[in-house]
Amino acid sequence: MADVEVTCIVKPHPTSSHEHITHLGNGRSWMWTREQVIDSIERNTNSFFVRDSRSNRRADVRVVRPAGRAPYVQTVADGVYTDNLLALNQCPI
Repeated sequence: MADVEVTCIVKPHPTSSHEHITHLGNGRSWMWTREQVIDSIERNTNSFFVRDSRSNRRADVRVVRPAGRAPYVQTVADGVYTDNLLALNQCPI
């Protein structure tokens, strides 16, 4: 299983705090849809993580499946769900 760092995201409206993430990438060599990342995590083919820009601490990307809603991705650091993904810059499209 590859361990992959996520350095950027894509949201339909980048400045909106209520928009969902549609793509994750590293800004250089790859960009996957949210659904591809979820599938890869759940199949244990890749693990994804984000590095906090201030502390350099790792936050793992996990799949959240709320009842009655579409699954989404969120980071977990030290067992606590965080917003590290939403703090990333937009990927160049």
